[in-house]
Amino acid sequence: MATTTYTVKGMTCGHCVSSVKTEIGKIDGVTSVDVDLATGAVRVDSAAPLADADVAAAVDEAGYEVAV
Repeated sequence: MATTTYTVKGMTCGHCVSSVKTEIGKIDGVTSVDVDLATGAVRVDSAAPLADADVAAAVDEAGYEVAV
């Protein structure tokens, strides 16, 4: 099991949070996604470590950006 935390920029509401959770949740191996709207922190639990590019692509698909 792996847990990684990312910072996502641009989220402003509950719908934003839902979109990010849904897109990241589609990545193979993801077991849970927890988003803190106030800080932009996104904690992703997965069966194995995820490629950062896969997470960034999912966040982009939701319309937001992973802070570097």
